[in-house]
Amino acid sequence: MKKYHLFIDGMWKDAVLGKTFYSYNPSTGEAYAEIAEAGAEDVDIAVNAARNAFENSEWSNMTPSDRGRLLMKVANILRENIDRLATIESTDNGLPINETKYIAIPSMIDVLEFYAGLANKIQGSTLSSPSNRFNYTLKEPLGVVGAIVPWNFPLMLTMWKLAPALAAGNTIVIKPSEHTPISILEMVKLFQEAGIPDGVINVVPGFGKDAGNALVSHPGIDKIAFTGSTKTGQLIMQTASKNITEVSLELGGKSPNIVFEDANIEHAVNGAMFGIFFAQGQVCASGTRLFVQETIYDEFVNRFIEKAQQIRVGNPLDEGTQMGPQTSLDQLEKIEYYVNKGIDEGATLLLGGERHKNIQNGYYFTPTVFGDVTNDMTIAREEIFGPVLSIIRFKNEEEVIQQANDTLYGLAAGVWTSNLQRAHRMTQKLKAGTVYVNTFSMLDTVAPFGGMKQSGIGRELGIEALQMYTTTKHVWIDLNEDGFNWYGV
Repeated sequence: MKKYHLFIDGMWKDAVLGKTFYSYNPSTGEAYAEIAEAGAEDVDIAVNAARNAFENSEWSNMTPSDRGRLLMKVANILRENIDRLATIESTDNGLPINETKYIAIPSMIDVLEFYAGLANKIQGSTLSSPSNRFNYTLKEPLGVVGAIVPWNFPLMLTMWKLAPALAAGNTIVIKPSEHTPISILEMVKLFQEAGIPDGVINVVPGFGKDAGNALVSHPGIDKIAFTGSTKTGQLIMQTASKNITEVSLELGGKSPNIVFEDANIEHAVNGAMFGIFFAQGQVCASGTRLFVQETIYDEFVNRFIEKAQQIRVGNPLDEGTQMGPQTSLDQLEKIEYYVNKGIDEGATLLLGGERHKNIQNGYYFTPTVFGDVTNDMTIAREEIFGPVLSIIRFKNEEEVIQQANDTLYGLAAGVWTSNLQRAHRMTQKLKAGTVYVNTFSMLDTVAPFGGMKQSGIGRELGIEALQMYTTTKHVWIDLNEDGFNWYGV
């Protein structure tokens, strides 16, 4: 069994209290690695190392262009290691190898390249002022960033925070999920190989109640960037408020995916399939509520079920697998709870709804589809984070807009239609951070991603995310030859 340590100040260390925990392979349910468990003392050491690197190391004196070149060097090394990183990621969290190798890891590298190119393009402004003064602004790094990342896309979502933070000149302390710390620790080795200065990146695997809480409450942290559940995001906001620590939160969703009668049904079926079953449904922006216009409801559902039955569930390292295991036993049991809740509340189980019978070990669940769902049912209100789809009938635009927006969340939404005017009307009225038209669950590094309402605060990706890792300083220079004398004495 391989052992992993904390990564602090460029060194691999045991936890101060000597604690460890195990990482489980979700395809077998067996422990396969032992990881040092960070506590409050370890987080304090990591934050101090990051602070020292921010203020006193070669990192603080590095020019933006050199910083960009170093990050681009890391990107090249990561690209050389795509196959290895994809295998590690799929082993650690159950994503099918085709999704890590061809989607998640390349996307992660693209993000790093994007922000590496922006490192020397962070600029302030010269302000329009009277001739007796010179006003301008500087865009400066915040300082030490605390990043708390989830288990569904560990590498990709870590890079969403790591890349803009470093490009802006910050240092960082990363707290991975206790379910999936390994790929992040392996990635940091490649940053170190590229020559990242000691203390710039620190990784403290552990649990939320200890390592996570210590990071969020630490007075030496200038910003917390978190991706995870809305409930945890609320706790983070409360804790961070004690030190007035900046936060950006990418939280949960219950995204509506709306299919109108004039849509290309084949394309909509394929898009809805990807929208719910990609990554075993463990995607915050999943199209979990599928609204289908009543005139095409039966035809659409029949075609959807026919295709969903053909999804190949199996070993995530098998290139023929289309859906792997859920990441943890806890998540598997949570999905089972919601399936039973859906049945109890009167939804019709059309497909799946159980652990995979043909796979003895691991955390495998079948693609699951509920019909005859109403928008007030629990499975249509609460985030399940699994391959469970709720299909809801609707009559017209007005009705579906009301139902689609009737949720605590506002992360994403989808519209399938061949009517251009309708598409524009819908995108204006849907309350979501991203609205997809005739596609779903796509990402682009240049496009900001984030939510409205209880789906979060701030944006990731794009130039907007870079702004969230800088602070604005205003400079006022008096040009009066006679100097300053307000009182005239």
